[in-house]
Amino acid sequence: MTNKRIPPAAWKPGESGNPRGKPKGAINKTTRLALELFEGGIKNIAEVVIKQAKDGDLTAARLVLDKLVPNARERAVELPGLPSTESPAGVADAQAAILQAVAAGDLTPGEAATLSGIVENRRKAIETQELELRIQALEDRP
Repeated sequence: MTNKRIPPAAWKPGESGNPRGKPKGAINKTTRLALELFEGGIKNIAEVVIKQAKDGDLTAARLVLDKLVPNARERAVELPGLPSTESPAGVADAQAAILQAVAAGDLTPGEAATLSGIVENRRKAIETQELELRIQALEDRP
């Protein structure tokens, strides 16, 4: 067994070599330099990029749109007259109504896929209920 000597000035566990540390909110030198460079020219840079976008530069247009237009979120979808999904026939009718809404341009394919998934889950729930009732009926037979 080796006996390691710990120098008397060594830090103890949980101690820091710099107890005061970096103050909160301190900015890195590189970041500070970048901010100083952009501070005076950010308006000019933005104007140049917007002008390039207007002149047809697709990369500049994408940059402008990415920064100015928030990412699209899901929208509330309303399908008036969507058939009831209380029965397997109603589920089939609902799937047909969703397909017709996509064909008419009332729903995007992504929205239709989401709605179809919900209707499909409803169909599975109905199927499970019906199977449970059939099994129960078979078990109750004498």
